[in-house]
Amino acid sequence: MKKALILILTTGMTIGSIYALIHYIGMQSFSFAWILNFLLMASVLTFTETLKSPLTSPYFDTKPWERKGEIYESFGINIYRKLLVLTGWEKLNKKANPIAKNINALTHLYYKTKQSELGHIIILFVVFSFNIFVAFQYGIVKSLWLFILNILLNLYPVLLQRYNRPRIARAISLSKF
Repeated sequence: MKKALILILTTGMTIGSIYALIHYIGMQSFSFAWILNFLLMASVLTFTETLKSPLTSPYFDTKPWERKGEIYESFGINIYRKLLVLTGWEKLNKKANPIAKNINALTHLYYKTKQSELGHIIILFVVFSFNIFVAFQYGIVKSLWLFILNILLNLYPVLLQRYNRPRIARAISLSKF
């Protein structure tokens, strides 16, 4: 009952906040794109933390072409990682989720990559929907901030989780010996 109430309240507050955001700021600005992304991040985080799904879908399994990470490196994932360090996000994230050198911490980190990826995928599609609407309603130029921030705040984090997960899995398998 408590979970259902949290999920219903979160959904209602998110919809109300997005409505207020559209009403007071409009949909064509950098401010709208920025606030929308972080509002959705807070909402999706509440959902994933409340539900605590085991995330056992085969989708999360590492594909053979992903194992070495070369595909993600060709998309500039290492540059993105450096950008996270330069902006202080990496330090903030490690402070919230410290990494210990034991199997339980690695297993928790492995799960967190799945949880983070799921959240960013959901947000990616929601923001993409807004992006399409704004492009058709106001023109492509007015939708550029939504597009750019969606790439930086959602697509690249998904790629980063998929890049990191095989490395964490290797560390877990090495820790078992």
